[in-house]
Amino acid sequence: MNLMEIKELSKTIEAILFAAGYPVEIIKLMEVTGADKDSFEDAIGVLNEKYGEDSGVRLVFLDGKYQLCTSEKQLDVVREALGIRRGGNLSRASLEVLAVIAYNQPTTRSFIEQVRGVDCTYTVSSLLEKGLIEVCGKLDSPGRPSLYKTSSDFLRVFGLSSVHDLPPFEVFDENGQVTLKPL
Repeated sequence: MNLMEIKELSKTIEAILFAAGYPVEIIKLMEVTGADKDSFEDAIGVLNEKYGEDSGVRLVFLDGKYQLCTSEKQLDVVREALGIRRGGNLSRASLEVLAVIAYNQPTTRSFIEQVRGVDCTYTVSSLLEKGLIEVCGKLDSPGRPSLYKTSSDFLRVFGLSSVHDLPPFEVFDENGQVTLKPL
């Protein structure tokens, strides 16, 4: 594709992402635009340039998907203009459950409770309601418990492109020595 065609493709991708308002899979974007991999990447490059540091909008990559989002610098003004209340901070319990899920996904509620040593029914429900985790299947065992994983919203809220961007976690051995375990 020549430069004009790449710019037109970038406009089409931009329009789709703007209209969607949620993360759209790369495969879907390529399919509906008829773009090959190289042309798609060139068009994304044009959008990344357009929505750079000085823009009020950002192009965000979230685990194989793209989304247009408000830049962090503009969040307060946008919230005020649209009357959006700021969500409450996550509790310590919510952060602990999120960490267990993020580093062990997919996982069951009983595994989370085993790690934390307390019931987490309410916390898991709350995280599901906030859209930070999602059910991704059922475990093939008695009772068929739900399997949980982090969502695209989790990635966006924590500024990650993928769960592989999470920092390694510390594991203590029986001597109290710390080793870092990558995801």
